Amino acid sequence: MTQRLLVIEDEPTLSRLLSYNLTQEGFQVDVEEHGTAGYEKASHEEYDLILLDVMLPGMNGFQILEKLRTKGLTTPIIILTAKNAEEEVVQGLKMGADDYITKPFGVSELLARVSAVMRRVSGHGEEVKGPEDRGNVISLGALEIFPEKYEVRLGAQNINLRPKEFEVLLYLAKKPGVVLTRDDLMNVVWGFDYIGGQRTVDVHVSSLRKKLELDPESVHIDSIRGVGYKLVVNPNKGSHHS
Repeated sequence: MTQRLLVIEDEPTLSRLLSYNLTQEGFQVDVEEHGTAGYEKASHEEYDLILLDVMLPGMNGFQILEKLRTKGLTTPIIILTAKNAEEEVVQGLKMGADDYITKPFGVSELLARVSAVMRRVSGHGEEVKGPEDRGNVISLGALEIFPEKYEVRLGAQNINLRPKEFEVLLYLAKKPGVVLTRDDLMNVVWGFDYIGGQRTVDVHVSSLRKKLELDPESVHIDSIRGVGYKLVVNPNKGSHHS
């Protein structure tokens, strides 16, 4: 089945370029140049991925992102930001963007980012397996990680993580108690050629930490000042829910 992409970008030359190149790759592409119209389309139609510019007439990209995530829309979103706009990137990631691309960007980078994000989320929700079908699972105390399904359970609770948060947790979980530097995490999770700064790692760890607060005695992430992070697991602690 053809994958559908929505491009919300008000610069006609760029939106045409995006549409042309993505269509050449076999995607079905819709383009909206106005923020409000883009939000309506994203809300009412099903897409496999959304490319979202930050600066838009009507609703800006952050407003669209926030409203879509508040509504519970989990469609992967890549934001398009201006050069040297790290604050925009950090804000977008905190609000639920899956990745970002800094303008100007090359076609090959765009296609690589799109395919990487779609590959990360393609395992979601394809089939529901019973508890007896555990497959490949990492168990650390009350924490269970299912790498093939991008699922995490803490005690009896399912933890909903964005793809990058999951990959950060997975890497930390493979080396529990070991301090991993921001560079380690950046290279493993985002790749050596990633143009984002280390703030990206911090934002994802911060978000991940909040989601693990269901049972901080069982598992938590420690910050090692000036170095990086480590996953601390208490193997004797289950998840205690009343």
